[in-house]
Order: sequence, then C-alpha cells, then structure tokens
Amino acid sequence: MITRRAFGFASLAAAGAGLHQVVTGKSVSPARAKEGRKAFKVTKSDSEWRSILSPTQFHVLRKHGTEPSGSSPLDKVYDPGTYHCAGCDQALYDSKTKFNSRTGWPSFWKPIEGAVGTSTDYKLVYPRTEVHCSRCGGHLGHVFKDGPAPTGLRYCMNGVAMKFEPKKDA
Repeated sequence: MITRRAFGFASLAAAGAGLHQVVTGKSVSPARAKEGRKAFKVTKSDSEWRSILSPTQFHVLRKHGTEPSGSSPLDKVYDPGTYHCAGCDQALYDSKTKFNSRTGWPSFWKPIEGAVGTSTDYKLVYPRTEVHCSRCGGHLGHVFKDGPAPTGLRYCMNGVAMKFEPKKDA
C-alpha cells in the first residue's frame, strides 16, 4: 500500500524531473541516459556480470545503486595498497589519497590518472557528478566539492564496488 507521503514524494520527484527536462532539454530517463554512454573496453551482458558479481555488487556497479552508509568494511581500511574495480579489476585509487570523510563510505581526494570517468546523474532531480570505472563503466559513487586539500574533492565511493589489494612488501 502506498502512503500519501510516499505518493507526494514520488509526485514531487516526477514534477522535478519534468521541470529539469523543460529547463535543460535533457531527459532523465535511464534508457535515454544509456544511449549517450560510450562503449567501454570491458563489456558484458547482464547475465555475464551476474555470474561474476554478488547481487549487491551487480546492483551498485551495473544498476547504479548505493550501498547503505557504514556497511562497507573498506570504509575503515587505511593500510597501504590500491583500491580496484570489483567488476574489471582496474586500479582506481591509491590508499595515499584516502581520508575519513565520516560519511560511512570510503572517500578519496584523487583517483589514479585515467582510472575513472564522470557523468551527470539526475536521479535525485538535482544534478550530481557520478563516478564510473573508465574500463567497464561500473558505477562507483559520486564526487563532491567538499573534500580536503589539495584537490578539494571527495570521491565518495561504494565499498562494494571496489576491492582492496594491500601493498606487497618489496
């Protein structure tokens, strides 16, 4: 049963999406958004992705979901190493750029050069900058302009979208 409150929020979101389209000329339709996406080096069908990802990883990486705040063990990992895409194993972030944002998600102030791409996300009606893996297109999280020096950016990532590889002793 849908409550009046839920119906009200859904109506506001739909109205906001319509207003956004009128003002910017851009559609917020997921199907339309996919049309404009580039081809990535690593591509798989949904069934192929499902065979290598957990249901939660599939939801986040392939369906642009978000894991609950505080649910990822990677949020508290500060050991030396590298964070890789859980979908294609591309190195994304060096642990030297990780910081405690107190948001409940692993946060970084800079990705590895060329490892991520961005696009505009209108899921919450207002525009946000979505971050995805540049190799497979997997949704990683969002970037915000409230991070620490030297970049002032906060790459707020879903921990389930990544895996951590500790630095090997030389």
